[in-house]
Amino acid sequence: MAFSWKWRSGNRDVEGGEIAAKTVPMTPAEEAWDLVKTVFYAVGIALVLRVIVFQPFNIPSGSMKPNLLIGDFLIVSKPTYGYSRASLIWPLTRLPIEGRILGHAPERGDVAVFKNRKDGNKDYIKRVIGLPGDEVQMIGGHLHINGQPVNKEFVGMKTVKCYGNIQEAPSYIETLPNNVRYKVSECDGDEGRLDNRGPYLVPAGHYFMMGDNRDQSQDSRTPQVSYVPIDDIVGRAERLFFSVNGEKSKIWQVWNWPIAVRYERVLDRVQ
Repeated sequence: MAFSWKWRSGNRDVEGGEIAAKTVPMTPAEEAWDLVKTVFYAVGIALVLRVIVFQPFNIPSGSMKPNLLIGDFLIVSKPTYGYSRASLIWPLTRLPIEGRILGHAPERGDVAVFKNRKDGNKDYIKRVIGLPGDEVQMIGGHLHINGQPVNKEFVGMKTVKCYGNIQEAPSYIETLPNNVRYKVSECDGDEGRLDNRGPYLVPAGHYFMMGDNRDQSQDSRTPQVSYVPIDDIVGRAERLFFSVNGEKSKIWQVWNWPIAVRYERVLDRVQ
């Protein structure tokens, strides 16, 4: 004997034992609350990643030319050096917290981001040149570390912007004692205002930072920066994820990106 049954759930019929779940539309208030929760979770995850794993950073000045350019956007790794007050987000970066956990010492030649207490706790990006206990000195445009000159190889004249003007300037490759090699640019040759400085004896727990654009960099050779405490270092610059030529387009002028994006620099490692 065959039989069938039928009943109604909400606005839908259910037959033969197959039950269709009732769908109840969300109210406007519920939709708004769901959106708020989604945004809250997304922001929370982003903040956790920013504090613990990486921080995006953009290059606002030419102090690291020719290796980093204005308009470069890069990732800064925080686990590389461990965590301190500088690893937090504003305004927590101003808390009176001392010390570093899971810390690893920066290596000579690393490109690092740090908080400059002497400039409103702003983020600076420079190259680690002097380690704790080192003696650093500039003599006639040549870098000396612990009394020994750093190898400096002339590679040619380059067309660069110096003090707002386009000119030819010498370019070099420096090789640090640990064999880290990088390019430096010198608008004033070996006769710039920062080309005869020191000697500087780097205190314990501090680092000596310099820009690769040697004559246009506010770094540890100046009183506005001086020695950088380890606790003020945010992390190591790792890789570019975007780069836009600011002279061709502002970052928000997306319609200009096809001609302004430096495609050849996207995903480059920071060297």
